[in-house]
Amino acid sequence: MRTPPDTAAAPGTFLFDRDCGFCQRAVSFARDRVRARSRFVAWQDADLDAFGLTPDQADEAAWLVYADGRRFRGGDAVAEVLVHGRPLTRPVGRMMRLPLLRAVNRFVYRRVAANRHRLPGGTAACALDSRPGPA
Repeated sequence: MRTPPDTAAAPGTFLFDRDCGFCQRAVSFARDRVRARSRFVAWQDADLDAFGLTPDQADEAAWLVYADGRRFRGGDAVAEVLVHGRPLTRPVGRMMRLPLLRAVNRFVYRRVAANRHRLPGGTAACALDSRPGPA
């Protein structure tokens, strides 16, 4: 069953890659250490049409989608999760929204995403280039 975009109880739904060990560890960190109030759902279990996303978009980057339809991709999604976390992470998330730091954040996110199979918790399944294309 696909998870609908019910974000009323949480400040947004964070969509991540269930097949990526690094992504799973990052989500666990966000839940346990950051104590983010966002809802975390593997994109493979979500109703992507209801979120306004395609499987290719969801596979390419993490997303945070608010109930009002606003969508944040990659590093911007991470910043939004931090804004809704513990009091100490909120200023970090807000700073990551500033223009210069947002550019740095997006660059770092792209580098991490491209190399997530090499990072702790990463596996060969995490590599974006090795994934089969749509049928």
